[in-house]
Amino acid sequence: MKLILLGPPGAGKGTQAKLIVDKYSIPQLSTGDMLREAVANGTEVGKKAKAVMDAGNLVSDDIVNAIVSERLDHDDCKNGFILDGFPRTLEQADALSGMLAEKNLKLDTVVELKVDDEALVERVSGRYTCGNCGEGYHDTFKKPAKDGVCDRCGQSQFKRRPDDNAEVMRTRLMAYYKETSPLLGFYYAKGDLKSVDGMGEITGIFNAIDNILESV
Repeated sequence: MKLILLGPPGAGKGTQAKLIVDKYSIPQLSTGDMLREAVANGTEVGKKAKAVMDAGNLVSDDIVNAIVSERLDHDDCKNGFILDGFPRTLEQADALSGMLAEKNLKLDTVVELKVDDEALVERVSGRYTCGNCGEGYHDTFKKPAKDGVCDRCGQSQFKRRPDDNAEVMRTRLMAYYKETSPLLGFYYAKGDLKSVDGMGEITGIFNAIDNILESV
């Protein structure tokens, strides 16, 4: 099973990817994780990426593409993979198509999580986690059973990401629609795109995605 998960920040791609990983035993490949792994392993492309980052510069598409290509050759990708956060642009999508063709691979599907922007802003700006065990909570949708106490570990240290606020979220959404949403048309034209309502319950969303995966 080889697929891409698309959707704006906060749409739940990470949550759904974990459920797909658990059922299909395929790795979730995020750009950040792949980059850190290549640097840590000291691969040729990892050394190039490290030199760029050490100089305070952004890693180029060529380096990112090379890191993705290298990662797809690992044994754990033989039965498939989930790409999360890549491709982000049409240029990266073109590079991925060429990369997969060279490896005699083909995407099975591209799943888009569709969300309502204002509901998404509310969802993200209300998130917080337990500072001890990492259990996630929300001001509206998932409060601890006992106020101020983590259901999972019983500790009372909670934290919020500094970028989990309405203003930052709207800026991130604008960037997503500008840079990444053109991918929807790209994959729709190829016949690969499937859309799922991302505003429901986690289990219901996963069931909808799973029905798509079972059909391909």
